[in-house]
Amino acid sequence: MKIDQTVAAVVTGGASGLGEATARALAARGAKVAIFDLSEEKGAAVAAAIGGTYCRADVTSDDSIDAAFAQARAAHGQERILVNCAGTGNGMKTASRDKATGAIKHFPIDAFEKIIQVNLLGTFRCVAKSAAGMLTLDPLEDGERGAIVNTASVAAQDGQMGQAAYAASKAGIVGMTLPIARDLMGEGVRINTILPGIFATPLMLAAPINVLEGLAAAVPFPKRLGHPAEFADLALTMLQNSYFNGEHVRLDGAIRMAPR
Repeated sequence: MKIDQTVAAVVTGGASGLGEATARALAARGAKVAIFDLSEEKGAAVAAAIGGTYCRADVTSDDSIDAAFAQARAAHGQERILVNCAGTGNGMKTASRDKATGAIKHFPIDAFEKIIQVNLLGTFRCVAKSAAGMLTLDPLEDGERGAIVNTASVAAQDGQMGQAAYAASKAGIVGMTLPIARDLMGEGVRINTILPGIFATPLMLAAPINVLEGLAAAVPFPKRLGHPAEFADLALTMLQNSYFNGEHVRLDGAIRMAPR
């Protein structure tokens, strides 16, 4: 798919981090970009900087996502590109014993469900609604109507201690990639998934310097955190290369996460 001024794109979680980098990369190639995010101040600022549109969007709500797509499409037309970067995480052992008191507790089920709601169901919600819109478009010269990129995590394959909910949500994104590609193959809509490793996002950079240095040292090569622009580069490759379909790709400097 050629990315230019004729193409509309939606990036969820586009107010910061991997989503912001991808939104900026798409806009730099001329695409009309709508940023879906809960952070109104940051989202509006990024949208203004790239000449795009900010849409307040809660990926756990049908009504919110329907309204966001309606707003984006009114501004830019039906999107041919969707990049899902919205997500969250938490950490707690499945069951554990307090070292001081011996009290036993387990991972709260509502906390587990929240991660699934945001990361997995939120991603699918946006995919399904965007794909339905893409089906209304005329195909391009190669028969393509749209392309989607989802964000999972290396935790989908080697989740660490306390990441049961997060790893499950990200593994679900990986697991649904090929079936969705097959669902949409007759309509000219492609889908791929990126599994990022440790990236220098604002959330990660808030960690103490010694923690960041330790994380960087654990990466086989290059021994640093990933740059969000590197994620955006892979996302654009997946979008532009029409033979790229139904795949999930690690982007992690060859790291394999230890148990903790």
